[in-house]
Amino acid sequence: MNKHLRDQLIQRAVDAKKTSYSPYSKFRVGASILTSDGEIFSGCNVENASYGLAICAERNAVFQAAFAGKRKIVAVAVTSDEKAFITPCGACRQVLSEFADGNAEIILVSAAGKTKSVKFKKIFPTPPALEKLKK
Repeated sequence: MNKHLRDQLIQRAVDAKKTSYSPYSKFRVGASILTSDGEIFSGCNVENASYGLAICAERNAVFQAAFAGKRKIVAVAVTSDEKAFITPCGACRQVLSEFADGNAEIILVSAAGKTKSVKFKKIFPTPPALEKLKK
């Protein structure tokens, strides 16, 4: 991925964080994903008074891409208001594994704008998977 596209992916995650609906935790998260055809989809976390019904920013972005018919994720950017880097939660890792392989780049972005990149397989080395039905 070239620097311009990487910067754009990061900026879209930062912009998505601004739209977070997090009145209960006050923990804003923004994410963006890059699909294999170069499109970027973004999402923010959206909370609910029934905590289990909330959705994380990463899953929000993945579902937006899936709705648009995209099935291959090559990079993800995740940011919050934390000084430290945050990584996708377990549920998000499982959802990402449906559309991203172990070589997908995960770009972690601190509140100060510092970045750290890791391969998806580093944060989710052995995703549980079912064999997909063949038509």
